[in-house]
Amino acid sequence: MRRLFILFALLLHSAAASAGGSAIPWQTWSERIFERAARENRLVLLDLEAVWCHWCHVMDEQTYSHPEIAELIERRYLAVKVDQDSRPDLANRYRDYGWPATVVFDAQGRELAKRAGFLAAPEMAELLRRLDQDPRPLVEPTYPSRLAAAPSLAGLSEDLAVELRRRHREAFDPEEGGLRLSQKFLDADSLEYSLHLAAAGDGEEEGRARKTLRAAAALVDPVWGGVYQYSHGGNWANPHFEKILSFQRDNLKIYSRAYRLWKDPEHRKAAAAIRSYLKNFLRSPEGAFYASQDADLVPGRHASDYFALDDGERRLRGMPRIDRHRYARENGWAAEALIEYYLATGELEALEEARRALDWVLAHRRLDSGAYASLTWASRLKGPAAGGFRHDAEDEGGPFLGDTLAVGTAALKLYAATAERRWLETARGSADFILRNFSAKDGGYFTARGDGILEPARTLEENTGTARFLNLLGHYTGNSEYFGGARRALAWLALPQVATARLTEPGILLAAQELAAPPLHLTVVGSKRDPQAGALFAEASRQPEAYLRVEWWDRSEGPLPNSDVGYPALERSAAFVCSAKLCSSPVFQPQGLGPLIQKLQPRAKGAPHRGAPRAEAQWKLLLFRLSAAD
Repeated sequence: MRRLFILFALLLHSAAASAGGSAIPWQTWSERIFERAARENRLVLLDLEAVWCHWCHVMDEQTYSHPEIAELIERRYLAVKVDQDSRPDLANRYRDYGWPATVVFDAQGRELAKRAGFLAAPEMAELLRRLDQDPRPLVEPTYPSRLAAAPSLAGLSEDLAVELRRRHREAFDPEEGGLRLSQKFLDADSLEYSLHLAAAGDGEEEGRARKTLRAAAALVDPVWGGVYQYSHGGNWANPHFEKILSFQRDNLKIYSRAYRLWKDPEHRKAAAAIRSYLKNFLRSPEGAFYASQDADLVPGRHASDYFALDDGERRLRGMPRIDRHRYARENGWAAEALIEYYLATGELEALEEARRALDWVLAHRRLDSGAYASLTWASRLKGPAAGGFRHDAEDEGGPFLGDTLAVGTAALKLYAATAERRWLETARGSADFILRNFSAKDGGYFTARGDGILEPARTLEENTGTARFLNLLGHYTGNSEYFGGARRALAWLALPQVATARLTEPGILLAAQELAAPPLHLTVVGSKRDPQAGALFAEASRQPEAYLRVEWWDRSEGPLPNSDVGYPALERSAAFVCSAKLCSSPVFQPQGLGPLIQKLQPRAKGAPHRGAPRAEAQWKLLLFRLSAAD
């Protein structure tokens, strides 16, 4: 009897997946849909979904399969269904509406209505009839064409920094851990900022971080590993079971960094469970990573009973759908997190997994210009002079900032972890394309090129990531254009209406601190064939401070990419640690690096990095004798 039940459930699962639960003739999103809408005097209905989303499945099954909805759409609408993972431009524009998001446009691309989440058939029918009869906007535009105030390259004001620090403290939930939200998840920027302050000696922030990390571990699947998206109800006991690569990235990074800082075995256990899930469930045979795994075994039906089972019972019932798209962005995220895990644990296999994923992206997603396609493009960019792109329908609308930023960030981290110069060149290519193609005239960076019918979005996450990536790359290369690009991102982030739009945005504080002063600079000088130099470099890479510039200078490879410090010629391999104003004497033993870094690190509680910024080409090597150095 049990086998018959299981077989029946699997048949239902297969039938639902095949039919999609909908009778709507869905169209593909492109500029051409608006041209057709104008010719046929129709409106455009956008269903922006996620393939892993429970309520998206329910809406397909209950709303879009309803005869009245199908009739209303056939009469007046062109219906478009888009997987938000495939279109970061649309996802970033409407992300505040959650998934599914329903948006109605006129033929000129003007927004007429926006609705968040599941819409039952009667509510959807009322909306469609209303706009059919009177197609006037029911909403304000999502993105105004001009900002209320012009950005300033002066960066974050002290008053706004104080406000953001206050928001960070008050956003913490002292009872449950995490943020004061009904949805509980590990907010990566909040935890990274807390870890940064904890490393500088802030005991209160250490307590907040440890409490959140303990609580968030409840979202790690105890059977297969990986982390669920979030828990509802204001506590950590009611998970939504989808496993999305962005959440795997965030949790793997943060648990790995926490382990680097405190060596708590529980943090390593959580990180290892997430890394194991990536390896065993989301990694393709070629080494690239898939995008997500569904929350439902049968689309539209809650699966809490399923996820309470052990491995054997789960596999007997079947496997929730894995979205096998291999996006450039998601692979950059996976690689970055795996490198963090390697730096925390020394597990070389994780480093090789990161390298293999990035190699796959370079082979299959890289465009001639240095950008990255989300999916596979049939042809390459025409080139900057041609002013346009040619691509197939599978990747309509790109390239997107998120793909190029994620790959560039991971490549720079891989350079810091391996000293393989090809990864620094990969990061340079990403930065150059970002500066040429995504800059907004009034500050910040758009999520896509601004040449479509809809104005592209600017997001806090992408602009924070761009500021930090370009700034650190500027220190590695000495390229002042990257510093200017970082300041452009921070200028937009530092607008009060941007910085205070959400509960808390400590990522802006992290970006502002990093732009205010150079990172600690750790350089190993010695042959890459010398085991002692290798041991020094491994120790330098494993330091818990996140804002570091780590390099290995083998003189046989020529000068360092940014030769801003002159190092003496020594008879044996050595490491040097440089801060904003001075450099240490040579360190010959790996165990001498940690104490020296502690002495040179900023220690001011809760304060941003301070120190005179280095004038380019004017640094002097000051031999600063410290007994801990040798």
